[in-house]
Formats: sequence, structure tokens, C-alpha cells
Amino acid sequence: MKGKALFILSGFALLMAGCAMMQSIIKSTFPYTTTLLIPKSSAPGAMLSVTAMATSFDQDFKKNGNNADKVSEVRMVSAKIESEDPTDFNIGNLDMIKIYMAKADSTDEVQVASRTDITPGVGNSLVLDIDNSNFLDELVREPKVRIRMAYRLRKPIDANAKLHLVLGLGAFPNRN
Repeated sequence: MKGKALFILSGFALLMAGCAMMQSIIKSTFPYTTTLLIPKSSAPGAMLSVTAMATSFDQDFKKNGNNADKVSEVRMVSAKIESEDPTDFNIGNLDMIKIYMAKADSTDEVQVASRTDITPGVGNSLVLDIDNSNFLDELVREPKVRIRMAYRLRKPIDANAKLHLVLGLGAFPNRN
């Protein structure tokens, strides 16, 4: 009888650890994405910013937002921005970008990525330098996060530019 109880207890512990492990894999697999719009009226040389709400596929797994309470030590591991419309928009029209993540109400904002040395001919896709000095545990527990992109145009642009941002996160299973 003692052996059966120990087996059941061990199975339950493995199941609980498995849920947290699975959630850390999901958090690390499905990035946060958003589309940011740079208006053609943006003035070159001025520091400007645009905001948008970002979502992650795993937020659909739970009614109240996501299962991020099962993960900890969430950090930024990758960041990429690419032209969405027009698809051939040259990101080199920007000479710097800084990406910030915050709660939906704009509180707890932290810088998560940047690029300050964008070359003029970079093309329509750019990998950003990540800032993983902050844990993002509290932010990923939110049903939605707000992304702010601070930028400076190198020269005027002919049309509005939609940029698609992909933020990859890494997480560990919550040990609590």
C-alpha cells in the first residue's frame, strides 16, 4: 500500500513539474508579435514613438489571458523587425530604434531591444540587439502587453510604413 501511494505521489509531482515545463517550452516557442505604424508625416531627425498592443499565441490557452504563472525568469532572447507594408520598405530609413514593453496601461515599461547603428542600406529586415537585463515575469502574466517603439528617421518617407515586430522570450519552469 505504501508503494502504491508513493507511486501516485511521484506521478502527481511529475505531472505538476511537466505542466510548468510545458508552459516554459510554450512561452519560449511562441513569441510576442505586433505591427507598428510609422506615419509618413514623421519628421526626420526627431525622436518619435509609436505604440501597439502585442499578443502571443499561448494567450489563447487560458480564458483569463495566459498560463504565465507557471514560468519564471522570463527574459528577452531575440528581437526582429521587418517591413510588412510596403514589403520593400528600407528599415535603413531609420537611424535608430528602441523597443519597450509595458503593461497595457503603460506602467512598468522596460527596454527590451534596440539598434542604434542602423546602416542606410540594411533592407526590409533587421535583427535588433536585445536587452535581457530585466526579468519580464510580471509583464507576461498580463493578458496583453503594450509595445512602444522609439525611433528617429534618417530622411522623409513617401508612405506610411507598417513594421512587424517579433519578440522571442526564454523562460524556466516556475519552481514554486
